[in-house]
Amino acid sequence: MNKLLTYIIVANLFLSCENKVPKVATPKAITTDTSNTNSAVETENESDEKELNTQEGPLVFPKTGKKASDFLPQNNAYEIQYEAKGDLNSDHLEDLVVVLQHIENNTEIRPMLILLQDKDKSYRLDKMSNFAMPAEYNEHNYKIYDTEDINIDKGVLQIQLSAIGPSGNNYSEFKYINKDFILTNIETFNQGAGSWQELYYDLEKGEITEIITNTMLEDTPSEKKTIKLSKEKHKFENTSPIQIIIDVYSKIDSQW
Repeated sequence: MNKLLTYIIVANLFLSCENKVPKVATPKAITTDTSNTNSAVETENESDEKELNTQEGPLVFPKTGKKASDFLPQNNAYEIQYEAKGDLNSDHLEDLVVVLQHIENNTEIRPMLILLQDKDKSYRLDKMSNFAMPAEYNEHNYKIYDTEDINIDKGVLQIQLSAIGPSGNNYSEFKYINKDFILTNIETFNQGAGSWQELYYDLEKGEITEIITNTMLEDTPSEKKTIKLSKEKHKFENTSPIQIIIDVYSKIDSQW
């Protein structure tokens, strides 16, 4: 592996360690899917609430509501930071995706909620993750990404995180496949001393492409490599796109 890739992995590992995220709580409404350690599936339950753990303890979310703010946790410690609208499950109804931010602590996890609209215009909490969106700041008050954006385009949730520094750019996409909300693509871009690195990971095809551009030469030549990987299924509930990239590099180090 070249020095640039080593630098990227070390930098991202540092950031991920600074922003350790607790595991998803496992109340009665959630059971572990043993076919994938990065997944959780919801089972039927009469409770009207769902639960996640944070550094402060469990967060409880209502399962139904008429607007995004109806899904704020009951501890009154969170507010809506980002919101995106669009049809996620191809039923011609406008769904919502919201990212929540702790009101006082910007190093806390940021739950992301998938709210599907029903025909009566109300919403139901279908999926939630405290992994898909990293904490905004690390414990040293360093803002990890300069710009952040979420949007829904043609049924695909796009999470776009960009930075000039070591974090680089991390763009990821999730979409419904049957009833599961699945990570389908990751794109990264990083600038190092003398080179740029682009990475395109298509999880549906099981294919990862790396492009290294030499910026030290006048004609900035590029080298492109593509590797086939085993197809993996990563569910939204327990998947961090940043961690997925780190894990993939550790697997294919010898093949580049």
